[in-house]
Amino acid sequence: MQLEKDKILDHTKIQHILKRMAYQIYESNVNETQIILAGIKENGFLLAKKLKKEVEKISPLKVVLCEIVINKKNPLGPITSSLSLDEIENKSIVVIDDVLHSGGTLIHAVKYVLEVPIKQIKTAVLIDRNHKKFPVKADFKGISLSTSMNENVAVIFESNNDRAILE
Repeated sequence: MQLEKDKILDHTKIQHILKRMAYQIYESNVNETQIILAGIKENGFLLAKKLKKEVEKISPLKVVLCEIVINKKNPLGPITSSLSLDEIENKSIVVIDDVLHSGGTLIHAVKYVLEVPIKQIKTAVLIDRNHKKFPVKADFKGISLSTSMNENVAVIFESNNDRAILE
C-alpha cells in the first residue's frame, strides 16, 4: 500500500492542474479554430484525453486527439501516430506526456511531428522532474519536482482516483 507521504498529487490537485493547463493551452491558441493534442502512448495519451475535455469546456476550439507511439526505452526506434503526418501539417500541436524526466521521449516525439511544416508546437507535462539531458522544456506543466535520479515518479489514472506518487 502506498503511503500518504509518497503521494505527490491527489485527484483534486490533478483536476485543478488540468483546468489551469487547459486555460494556458487555449490562451496560446486563441487565434486558432483547431488544435491537435498529441499524447505520447499510455499516460501521455490519457493526459491528452483529460486535457481535451477541459479545453472543450472553456473554448470554442475543435480539439483533435492524436496518439504518438514511441518506445520510451528506445526512442530512436520507429515512431508512429494515430494521425498521418498530412493530417497534422500546418496545425497547432501540443505534444503531451505525463512526466518529463530526461527529455528524451519528448524531444523524439517533437522531432517526429516536425517532419512536416507545423504552425506551432508546444509541450505539456503533468510533472517536470528537472533531470533534463536534452534541450526540451515543458511549455505547460503541472508542477516542477526535484527528485533524486534513483526515485521514480508514477502517475496513475483511475476513475476518480488520479494520483502521482513517488516510488
